[in-house]
Amino acid sequence: MNKTILVLGAGTGGIITAKKLSKEIGRNTKILLFEKEEKNVFAPSLLWLMIGKRKPRQVYRNTRKIEGAGIEIVIGEIEHVNPENISVTINGKEYNGDYMVVSLGIEQVLEHNLDSYGYNFYTLDGAIKFNEKLNNFKEGKIAILIPSLPFKCPAAPYEAAMLVANSIDEKRLSDVTEISLYSPEPGPMGVAGKELSDSVRQLIEMKGITYYPEHQLVSATEKTLTFSNGRTSEFDLLAFTPKHQCPSVVGKTNLIGKSGWIEVDRNTMETQFQNVYAIGDITSIPLEMGKPLPKAGVFAHSQAETVAHNIIQKIAGKIPDMAFSGNGQCFLELGGGKAGFAGGNFYNSPLPDVKMKKPGFIWHWAKVWFEKYWFFKNF
Repeated sequence: MNKTILVLGAGTGGIITAKKLSKEIGRNTKILLFEKEEKNVFAPSLLWLMIGKRKPRQVYRNTRKIEGAGIEIVIGEIEHVNPENISVTINGKEYNGDYMVVSLGIEQVLEHNLDSYGYNFYTLDGAIKFNEKLNNFKEGKIAILIPSLPFKCPAAPYEAAMLVANSIDEKRLSDVTEISLYSPEPGPMGVAGKELSDSVRQLIEMKGITYYPEHQLVSATEKTLTFSNGRTSEFDLLAFTPKHQCPSVVGKTNLIGKSGWIEVDRNTMETQFQNVYAIGDITSIPLEMGKPLPKAGVFAHSQAETVAHNIIQKIAGKIPDMAFSGNGQCFLELGGGKAGFAGGNFYNSPLPDVKMKKPGFIWHWAKVWFEKYWFFKNF
């Protein structure tokens, strides 16, 4: 019997879900992939874009190029999601399915008028404009700011700070530049454990970056940041992460739990509604240590593989037999052609078991290869 599968969002999780379904059952299945953006940005490349190591056209492709066997792309803003009857409304038209996979990621919110004073490097436009300012930078204070938690890709702000520091060093402006990194976190990437967190902090400070943990932003002006501890800091150039929240269209549904995000079975990624799944950044999965699983593309990728496989099993009348393991890895760009690589099991009991390999050139080129492979395979 032909089935219809609704995939909401063409980020990492949505693309992997649609592609796996297409490859294995695309000839006999209708896969509707809903996405609001025509430009499909590979988010990890924004870090290179903000320091001029990529051109804008190199970090995105047209979303419609994802189409393949059974995959139909629908471009537009999702207006309504109904998990009870497995339907979605977009551009005024309702689409019904037999299965639904919600992979809408996070909704970016700009607080404290930060977009008037600095640049959101989690967007294509923000990364481009920050690079323009960096190219003309001569001296002064550069601030990398994390204004709120949680944020996706736990390594990204720390990578950004180190890449900017390396760029400043290449311009021979280190003697006339101060680079500061402000975060509400007690330490970088704390969910991965104290050992890894301390290692990342050491790497940051070796770059000459002044790190300010436990600094919660309360207000900002054109040149000043004010924190809840009373500290006031000045800047000449600012890059920041946006506030992350669950997409409003999903927030209106019964999918949302007490966390403010979609809560799922941590093994199957199925929601409280039968045949409705959620993957990636839009979910909240509590770990044994009391903190949630980090929001990262590598988890969305693995969760998508799990969900697609189990949907295929269900359609074939078989028992779903694949579980998301909690394993994840990420690169940590240091600048100068070097990167670190950290990975492990976040479901490990009682604490995640995550280790970082010695930074080197090989990990940087591994990330470059992955960027090229992603575009080649999916577009």
